[in-house]
Amino acid sequence: MSSRTERRIQISESVAAETGIDEAMIERLVRAFYARIREDEILGPIFASRINDWEPHLKRMCDFWSSVVLLTGRYSGQPMRMHAPLPVDARHFDHWLRLFKETAEATCPPEAAAHFVFRARKIAESLELGIAGSRGVMLKRGERYLADPA
Repeated sequence: MSSRTERRIQISESVAAETGIDEAMIERLVRAFYARIREDEILGPIFASRINDWEPHLKRMCDFWSSVVLLTGRYSGQPMRMHAPLPVDARHFDHWLRLFKETAEATCPPEAAAHFVFRARKIAESLELGIAGSRGVMLKRGERYLADPA
């Protein structure tokens, strides 16, 4: 086993021990969150226009979050490529984060919820920055991307 793999396992075990996050918790959170998304009047239509079969998407999201929080390496994909064409901006990411935070806090112990939300914020920031860049908008530090400023 390489030292890189050993280090990833150590980090994963440490996160699990500190937060209580395991695969079952990840699946509960993912399923609860996307159930809310499907019912949401802002984000629901965006997802519905692109996802016909939810089960493969939910499995992919479980793999994604397992890789993000437990460093399992189960997810292989290109999130930016999938998100760049979406009709979203800072307001959508803020709304997504609110729903995610509420769901994490309702389904996970406090330490786990905080860890998930921290990681979700970083992911949202990265996606927002990438989407802005893909549309020719270079954001300065602290700026947010608004597709159509209100």
